Amino acid sequence: MNGILTVARLEFRLRIRAGRWRWLVGAWFLVLLGVTLLVRSAADQENLVGDLEEQRTLGAAMFGVVMLVVLALALLVTPALAAQSVNGDRERGTLATLQVTRLSAAEIALGKLLASWGTALVFLGVTLPLALWCYLEGGLSVLRIAGVYLVTALLLGIVCAISLALSTLLARTTTSAVLAYLTVFALTVGTLVTFGLVTASVQTEATVRNDGYGGSYEITVPRPDKTWFLLAPNPFAVLADSAPAAPVRTIELPNGDTIEEPLSVDVLGSMSRELHRIRAAPRYHDTEYGTQFAVPDGVTGGPVWPLGLGVNLLLAAGAIWVTIVRLRTPTRKLARGQRIA
Repeated sequence: MNGILTVARLEFRLRIRAGRWRWLVGAWFLVLLGVTLLVRSAADQENLVGDLEEQRTLGAAMFGVVMLVVLALALLVTPALAAQSVNGDRERGTLATLQVTRLSAAEIALGKLLASWGTALVFLGVTLPLALWCYLEGGLSVLRIAGVYLVTALLLGIVCAISLALSTLLARTTTSAVLAYLTVFALTVGTLVTFGLVTASVQTEATVRNDGYGGSYEITVPRPDKTWFLLAPNPFAVLADSAPAAPVRTIELPNGDTIEEPLSVDVLGSMSRELHRIRAAPRYHDTEYGTQFAVPDGVTGGPVWPLGLGVNLLLAAGAIWVTIVRLRTPTRKLARGQRIA
């Protein structure tokens, strides 16, 4: 453990001496502050805020959008924190200095991962005042905020681990940085596009009866319940679906009964409900229009995030193993153009 902390401290000192990190953190906060102001201005509508003080929902509307923006921007910043950590040291001739000490390859790898992940958590921690602002606006619980931040921190650590592995596999810092960003693109946009294309090709022919027009006819029904797993590793899907229970609004019915319904302004909750819906398999059921083949109203499938987070954690574990193997000495074979020190 001491070796890991030693490497992490060395990495932190190098980053602090660069001097630019203060400006980056300041710019990061100002950008997100501007986003939060815009979101509050857009969300502050009469139909989004309850009449009673205890039913205000403005904070829930703000928090969901702000955290999705935070994750999107963090995924753009995080690869740069680790994608040049090892091959950058090799180019500067400082990596061999660590490798000839008593530090093991695992300690060097985990120390560099801790430094890059810790830096990413600094950027995430700077957004806590914005989360507090959302909380004060109403419609949020401390548990929901803590859960969202915990999952976001895990996702950033996963990206750091993958970027660090690429830094050990590739000799050029530019190449490893580009591939790290491409990996993030594959996990975000790539999973979404793949899910859409595969779902479009996986459809079921069904016969339904429409009592209003009489007779039966054939329809084609998409089957996202067979392809939902392709979307599961998406960081945004993991974040939205893993968030603790969403806030609800209390509605009083004409007969005096009260019911609770999820807030439509809660973006994370709406995404989670949609992810659950695509897991539900369509089936034949009777409606007022006849026998339909579809997902009945109110029927949903299971959560998506356990599989998605599990896949991402496996990727991170594999990346850490690759990093350790690539840092072991003596090295039997070096890539072309790669030097030892």
